[in-house]
Amino acid sequence: MPGAPGTPGAGSADGRGADTGSADGRADGSADGSVTRTVTTWFLEQTAPEDLVGVRSADEPSGLRIVRAEVPEPAFSRFLYSEVGEDVEWTDRLPWPRERWREWLERPGVETWVAYEQGTPAGYIELDGATGDTSGRGTRPGASVEVSYFGLLPRFRGRGIGKRLLAYGVRRAWDMAARWEGRLPTARVWLHTCSKDGPYALRNYQRRGFRIFAKEVTKEPAPAPAPVAAAGGRAVDGAAVAVRAPGPRPAPD
Repeated sequence: MPGAPGTPGAGSADGRGADTGSADGRADGSADGSVTRTVTTWFLEQTAPEDLVGVRSADEPSGLRIVRAEVPEPAFSRFLYSEVGEDVEWTDRLPWPRERWREWLERPGVETWVAYEQGTPAGYIELDGATGDTSGRGTRPGASVEVSYFGLLPRFRGRGIGKRLLAYGVRRAWDMAARWEGRLPTARVWLHTCSKDGPYALRNYQRRGFRIFAKEVTKEPAPAPAPVAAAGGRAVDGAAVAVRAPGPRPAPD
């Protein structure tokens, strides 16, 4: 789920299940008439490679391969970001110009691992080993790696690809020092996910061995309903529509 709470690597791949208000699911109205929603964010971590609970190899005869995009290419990374996150409102990087993408991708310790099914990109996991860890939560000397983005393109969700991509990507976070000269061994892998990410996100991370170490509950403005196309193709304003959940998208089991 990525950067700010609710935008790391980790959002759910289908079944949105956004928490849009009070505990009983109602939206909250503020004094000025705006609608807010309650968002719960969970911060999770692993502090040893043995914490990772594995799944079968991606290369077993399923047609799935996971490959690192070793040549930083802003257009390709933007494609993955926008296509995986389009229906969950990943928006923080959409304004980035090409040079901003390049600066991010070329930092030592930033890696993009892409899942391909029969040659077609199915999803990706982005590891950020370049941003310093100021949490003080490392249990031994070493570097920290964040799972900053993770998810699948829509047609590849719900087929078990997500758990395999996540497990593979976390293994690569733990062995990152082998690929970057002079880098300290990984001492901590962490991420965050939130209630906007659907019913599978938190469970998927916990099944891979991540443990919750912090939790936040906040309120934020609820997205305005989008116009709905009528039978003749015209937009109908004010119609009831499903609220799309923003944030990163981890794939379900």
